[in-house]
Amino acid sequence: MTQRATQRKVNIAIAIAACGVLTAGGAGLVFLHGHDNTKARAHAPLLLAPMIGVIDSCVLKQEGAPSQNPADLQTACTGPNGSAAALVESTLSQLQPHGSDPGPYPLGYTLPVPLLQLFRQDPQGWVIDSNIVARLVRTVRDTDRPLILYLFSTHFATDAPLEKALAQDPANLAQTRDGPLAQGRYYDAAINNWSFASTQTELTQRRVQATQALLGAMCHLPANDIAKIKGVTLLGELHHLFPGFESGMGFGMPYRVTDYSPQSIAGFRQFLQKDFRRIEQLNRVLGSNYASFEEVQPPSRDIRTEPLQRFTEHIDSFAHGSFPVAGWVYIKQPPGAAPAWVHVYRDGVFAGKTKVNQGRQDVLAAKPEFGDANTGWRLDLDFRNLPTGLHRIDVFLEQRPGQLTPLGTRQIAIMDRQQSTPHLLPQKPLPPTTAPDPTLQAHIDMPTDQAAYYYNPLVPLWHAFRQQQVVDYLKFFNGVVNESCLVGTPHYTHQIIPFTNPSWDANKYAIQASLQPMGDIRLGVSLYGDATYGTTFSQWYQTAAHHGYGVTEFHPLRAMGTAAMQRMLEEHAKQGAEFLSFFVEPRWQGKLVARDHNLFSLDPDNEKFGSDHLYRSMQNIMTHTRP
Repeated sequence: MTQRATQRKVNIAIAIAACGVLTAGGAGLVFLHGHDNTKARAHAPLLLAPMIGVIDSCVLKQEGAPSQNPADLQTACTGPNGSAAALVESTLSQLQPHGSDPGPYPLGYTLPVPLLQLFRQDPQGWVIDSNIVARLVRTVRDTDRPLILYLFSTHFATDAPLEKALAQDPANLAQTRDGPLAQGRYYDAAINNWSFASTQTELTQRRVQATQALLGAMCHLPANDIAKIKGVTLLGELHHLFPGFESGMGFGMPYRVTDYSPQSIAGFRQFLQKDFRRIEQLNRVLGSNYASFEEVQPPSRDIRTEPLQRFTEHIDSFAHGSFPVAGWVYIKQPPGAAPAWVHVYRDGVFAGKTKVNQGRQDVLAAKPEFGDANTGWRLDLDFRNLPTGLHRIDVFLEQRPGQLTPLGTRQIAIMDRQQSTPHLLPQKPLPPTTAPDPTLQAHIDMPTDQAAYYYNPLVPLWHAFRQQQVVDYLKFFNGVVNESCLVGTPHYTHQIIPFTNPSWDANKYAIQASLQPMGDIRLGVSLYGDATYGTTFSQWYQTAAHHGYGVTEFHPLRAMGTAAMQRMLEEHAKQGAEFLSFFVEPRWQGKLVARDHNLFSLDPDNEKFGSDHLYRSMQNIMTHTRP
């Protein structure tokens, strides 16, 4: 999500959430219990809309070209009336035979449309490939089931020929302080670091052109076919980027984020001027002496290693004013036991507590004997108003109510702008502790000992501007869809939720504002691990102002029986989920279609992350079968 690369992109699209797979998680089947679901409302039944790998295996196939597909499938895909409809139905019938009682959850599908793959080059330049568009339209026409239309165009490469041409123009590329970001890698897939700092780029023009061509053709369908489209998801993951995408999600140095293009810098100054009106007001907030807004530069340098002209140039993962205290804990507990708590003290004073309920697949890989990835924890501490000097951070595990076991101590420095030598601050006595359980294993990942933190009040303003860039681009693209017959069809984002991952620096993505209500654009989120069945997502959702959502990608990352799966779906439906999409491998006449299979597909032959068990549980629900 060459022909195989489109679905590989879709495979990799979840892999960023799969750092959630590699570091984020699960807290047991406690989803929403005890919550007042006041936001739940009556609406259409929850639509199950698996995303089937039909693009590379069918839609993009060339007529007459060599293919691993059976001859009858090749004909169905590429013949005069070729489409993916037969492959969609063949795949879905394995979950639920056509015409059977749908039960509480109608079964449809998600149709991904890789926008930059809709072009071909001819002597006149890049033109829309009408054959591909026609196959997509006929897929909707010839499939009776409802669908979610996924207008897909993100930084994950699809190996579309047009992508290579667009990547030659720096105006299409996101920029760090060091200039445009070259193509990167995420495991076996390429990353095109596309810019969205401006809509006046050829990249945006091509996205718009492809969308208009596709929707223009779709809107010529009869009204009953158009009505099958129950939702449109916009672009896929849209967030800011950084070098070393595969391993750069965390808090490591050096700190490099986007976007520092000339258009973005000018936009940041306008953003500040709109909020502060007069430069004197901004100076009072920042403790700075800018003569005008034109003097303001986005923060881009590290005071630890680089000379600064002004302190407001400083930036790192913590300069916005908080730092994480995070790690993992394993302690053997009886089945169904509530998660343990980690308590954090600063200078002997209680600073907060957090549950041990976030997934750490990296820990489980290193310690498979734990049998559970849900060992992670994290608590963010605000240091903006702390006195400068050396502070002591003590971490305890609450094994049983009121009984604390020490996990470790870190000393950190809150620094002033002059980098004065910090001195140890007064300490209060720590609470009484108990001996550790013999099964206890733990590690504190953050903060590192002797870490130094600097607060720069310009940094949260910079991050707020970067978040607004994400929102503005989504709204622009939403406006393009609104020019079609799908203006009245619900439109959704397709966003990751970094806060479910204890080792991610969410500010690198600057995605937070796009998770809030955005007018007529509805919330669409990719949920993995604990976010699917635990409290991580549901508790956040209860505090947000949304009144419904779509689950654009879904995988619990663990085996789950039919009854547990049923409860999870019921709770999502009760909470307001309108559709739920999960990856499924295409099957033709009961047999897997040859392709690069998605590691996270729910499939009876995929043992990764309990995917085979999850498939059978979903199948049992769809066919009203008790295991």
